Order: sequence, then C-alpha cells, then structure tokens
Amino acid sequence: MKISGVAAVVTGGGSGIGAATARHLASLGAKVTVLDVNLANAEAVAKEIGGLAQLCDVTDPASVQAALAAATAKHGVARLVVNCAGIATASRILGRDGPHDLGLFRRVVEINLIGTFNVLRLAASDMSTLEPMADDERGCIINTASVAAFEGQIGQAAYSASKGGIVGLTLPAARELAKFGIRVVTMAPGLIETPLFANLSPEAVQSLIASTLFPHRLGKPEELAKLIQHIAENVLINGETIRMDGAIRLAPK
Repeated sequence: MKISGVAAVVTGGGSGIGAATARHLASLGAKVTVLDVNLANAEAVAKEIGGLAQLCDVTDPASVQAALAAATAKHGVARLVVNCAGIATASRILGRDGPHDLGLFRRVVEINLIGTFNVLRLAASDMSTLEPMADDERGCIINTASVAAFEGQIGQAAYSASKGGIVGLTLPAARELAKFGIRVVTMAPGLIETPLFANLSPEAVQSLIASTLFPHRLGKPEELAKLIQHIAENVLINGETIRMDGAIRLAPK
C-alpha cells in the first residue's frame, strides 16, 4: 500500500502511540482522521497535522459508525485503520480490598478487546466496498496488543486478558477478511514512553528501564509509528502479531 493520498483512521489518536501514528502517517501524505474519547486531544493533534478530529467511544457501535461516516465524508473510505485506543489498569485478583472488581475487569476488556473488534468489523465492512489496489489489496487494519499478552505481570489479569484476546483475534480475522483483500496485523509493544509513565515515580520508571535488554531504554511512540508504516507498505505482512520490545521478557512483578 502506498500511504501517500490514502485515507487513514487512528483510534486513540489524541495521545501516546496513537498521536505519534497520526503525525507520522500525515507526514507521509495520508489523509488522517483522529478518533479519541477525549475530543480536545483529538482536535489538537488534528489541527497540528491538518487532519480531521472525531469524538469516538470505541465500545459504542453508534459512536464508531458516526465517526467513520464523518471520516468517509471528509477523506473517503479508510484503507488504513490503526487501533490504538485502550486503557491500562492494575489490580490483583485477590487484593487487600478483596477479590478483583468484576466491573473493572469488564471495562478493560470492553475497551481494549471489544472496542478493537468493534472498530475492526465496521471499518472492514466499509473497506470491502473499495476498488482493489495492487495485489488485489483493499486495505489494512492494524491493532495494538502488548507483550503483556504473553508475559502478563501480577496485577495485570484484566489488561493481559484483553491484549491476549487481540492476539487471538488476529489470525482468524486475517483469514476471514482475506477474500476481501483486507489484511489484519497486530503489534505488541514492550515498554513504550507514553503519558502513562507520567503517573509513575522516577524510581518506578528507572526500575522498568533496568528490566530492558537492548536498547537499554524505553521505546518511543515514533518507533512504533515507523513499524506501522512498514506493515502498511509491505503487503506480505498479514495475520501476524509482531513484538516490538527490544527483546524484553516481563518478570512476574
């Protein structure tokens, strides 16, 4: 896929990995729509890159449909969709206050896993109507998991389950959508320097950096954006989850 001139949609595009992705795709000539539950953040990024901002709750079908319809009206049907919307919470299954709150577990899975699938299914439906490009490709959907899908730490039961679900979704989705010329790929980042780290103490951040292998630092959102570029441009990448973690393997805690 040639990114220049392509309509692209990025969920969670108002901050972190999503914002870096939106900026990078726009710098390559894509027509980017930034979707985020925080409209002010989405508008700030969209203004910076000359894109479109849309309020979007990925768990709400009507909200996603409205956001995609607005994106289509402005830029045409998206050939590239990147799912970055998600939350990270920590809670033990048996903590000091008793068993893990079931509502919290449900919320994490609802946003991270069901939200990703909600966008995927609706975006794929629109993509399937497009005229095919080279290699009969109509589009590409890139999802965001985490290395926690494979080595979830203590306190990450909900988060790891949600991200593991995205990994499990990847191949069957790619197999099913192949007949429409739509690729599905997932990236699994390691420790990435996002706004989440602003809530941690310097000591906690240093402890995380100490667990990295090589390079001995946190990853940068812009590095993931470059991976997204390569996935989009390389039609042979399909149905796979790609770790981008500097070979880190998370310890139990």
